[in-house]
Amino acid sequence: MRNTSGNRCALVVGGTGIAGRALCRELTEQGWQVASLSRSAPRLPQAGVRSVQADLTDAQSVRTALAGLEPTLVFLTVWSRRPTEEENIAVNSAMVRHALDATGRSARHVALLTGLKHYLGPFEAYGTGQTRDTPFHEDEPRLPIRNFYYAQEDELWRAAERFDFTWSVHRSHTIIGYAVGNAMNMATTLAVQAALCRAEGKPFVFPGNDVQWNGITDMTDARLLARQMIWAATTEGLPSQAYNTANGDVFRWRWMWPRIARLLHVEPEGYAERPRPLEDQMAGKEPAWRALAQRERLAEPDLARVATWWFADSDLSRPIECFTDLTRSRTAGFTDYAHTLTSFAALFDTLRKDRIIPK
Repeated sequence: MRNTSGNRCALVVGGTGIAGRALCRELTEQGWQVASLSRSAPRLPQAGVRSVQADLTDAQSVRTALAGLEPTLVFLTVWSRRPTEEENIAVNSAMVRHALDATGRSARHVALLTGLKHYLGPFEAYGTGQTRDTPFHEDEPRLPIRNFYYAQEDELWRAAERFDFTWSVHRSHTIIGYAVGNAMNMATTLAVQAALCRAEGKPFVFPGNDVQWNGITDMTDARLLARQMIWAATTEGLPSQAYNTANGDVFRWRWMWPRIARLLHVEPEGYAERPRPLEDQMAGKEPAWRALAQRERLAEPDLARVATWWFADSDLSRPIECFTDLTRSRTAGFTDYAHTLTSFAALFDTLRKDRIIPK
């Protein structure tokens, strides 16, 4: 039966990631008791958040870790990248299944974070085959291709029928937010790119293609995403459905790039004839980052924990423009807005304050 108690306990699965950290912060500020589930203990603990460790690919590990915890809200913000989409499907659907098997009986609402690969296809076919027209709408049918986001949704729906909880799916675009060691962290990756360029006296080169340089796009502030997920989980009367999640403004990278460069104190260089991927630009930069980290007394000398070149390259080299329609959430009552350039600026200030990048 659906839990209707007044228990204000929330579980954030993947609480050390970009979206998870923002959710933990927002939930604690709203007076929830918050537990954060992750594979390992957080290197940056959050005040008021109980940390729980488990291997989400192991059902028994999850059951043991969550024994005695009865969350009424469950937020699923975790994923694991594997070499093929079939492996992505097997692993990521299992993680959702294991989490819900352990928490479904107490859950009143479960919110699942996915993304725009729902409309673009998986990484190995990212925007190269059939895609949906922009702006993307939530009611468009699934693409005729295997996709781990679809498998995660299927697990959510099966658990909702079994345990009788309401649910929401949140399809964010590239998330701007704070986390270290996160695999999908483009804003921090660009800040690290700029720090290395600045240290070496080189220009800040746009790595993507002409479509992304000239086309319309949008992004998602992690704080806005957290507010939308909590709104969907706590607003009475909402139907169980999916919501696109983006800041509400749109931009072109040819406009944004020089402004980011100004925030990061580097000289911008835009698209010129061909993509210049970060995996090529930044190859072999580990010693340079370690030296910079030592010289500037930065908190993280491991370049792999603060920059994910492949992810920024994949986002900035898609062959189609990419932005979403927000009508569904707005008409349902969620009207929050974030200015994307301001989101970048706020994150860069936090990264400097915490000594992730130089001042």
